[in-house]
Amino acid sequence: MQIMVRENNVDQALRALKKKLQREGVYREMKLRRHYEKPSEKRARERAAAISRARKMERKRLERDSAR
Repeated sequence: MQIMVRENNVDQALRALKKKLQREGVYREMKLRRHYEKPSEKRARERAAAISRARKMERKRLERDSAR
């Protein structure tokens, strides 16, 4: 990953770096790796995330269909 610093504007470059790291999911991964997570806990977390994603997609689909 590379960020160009233009006109010695380090603040702007730092903002761009943070945005790229956020988009890549580095912060989320750092948070998850702070503590050991048992494989069963990881599976449960991923399953819960998948369920919430599916519910969200279903809500969006119903919302879109009812608007027609």
